[in-house]
Amino acid sequence: MSEIVIKAEGLAKTYRIGFFRKKVVALRNSTFDVRQGEVFGLVGPNGAGKTTTIKILTGLVRPDKGQATLLGKPVGTPQGRRQLGYLPEGPYFHEYLNVKELLDLHGSLCGMGRAERDKRADELIERVGLTHALGRPLRKFSKGMLQRAGLACALIHDPRLIILDEPKTGLDPIGRAEISALIAELKQEGKSVFFASHILPDVERLCDRVAVMVKGRVVDVGPLDKLLDARVLSVEMVVEGLDPSLQAEFEAMGVSWSSISPERVLLEATDAKVGQQAAARVLSSGAALRELKERHESLEDLFLREVGENS
Repeated sequence: MSEIVIKAEGLAKTYRIGFFRKKVVALRNSTFDVRQGEVFGLVGPNGAGKTTTIKILTGLVRPDKGQATLLGKPVGTPQGRRQLGYLPEGPYFHEYLNVKELLDLHGSLCGMGRAERDKRADELIERVGLTHALGRPLRKFSKGMLQRAGLACALIHDPRLIILDEPKTGLDPIGRAEISALIAELKQEGKSVFFASHILPDVERLCDRVAVMVKGRVVDVGPLDKLLDARVLSVEMVVEGLDPSLQAEFEAMGVSWSSISPERVLLEATDAKVGQQAAARVLSSGAALRELKERHESLEDLFLREVGENS
């Protein structure tokens, strides 16, 4: 079994806010682990406790109950954070620095020598796509460019474990694709990546395992092929040359009928067995079945199901 690089056990955290010190429960007995070399995604609605979880893991906030370790060391200790790279959701930097100066500063804080951090900074500036802005002060960076600079800072000391809070905030589709590719590269290098995100298709595409958090609790965790319902949720067929007089028959079977063009219709059944019967009827009628797709549960379906069941 792979080494556990993050272990969270029974994490609980309550904040007191406002003049009357009202209690707001952020985490309730959350437990999960992240293993060496995997990409792990944390998803949940706003206010679910994702950022509080990350702040606990990075030592910025202490839990009221429970404990967590990074690479076998308690969170918040220098030993636990030495091999950690972290990108917060809204990074803030000294606006008068340029990206090379920023990385030099972060490299020196990590104890890197001048030659090492200079070489590493050049590599990362190219890797995150900021070569064109090399001499520009950070105050002139867009939000997406600042996000890229923050990611480079998280990687400057070549950490084994990277924690990212909404790493694609402010990025356009090209930037999102580039960050996805970078996360995949980090995994290929044997690093572990833990990230929270609202962009569920990206999580589904990138992650080996996923945790779903609702109201401060991890309600489901594991590989997506184990979490997602394997049942067929619907069957869609594109049919050519189907006699329009058969529409009432298909609708009586529970199959929806939508015209795509004068010659083609889209048939959709929300039951796998009905879908099979509809496909057989299409073929027996002499029409051509041009496309058939079965839709299984996606991460978005799982997310909505868990939020609904635990709200």
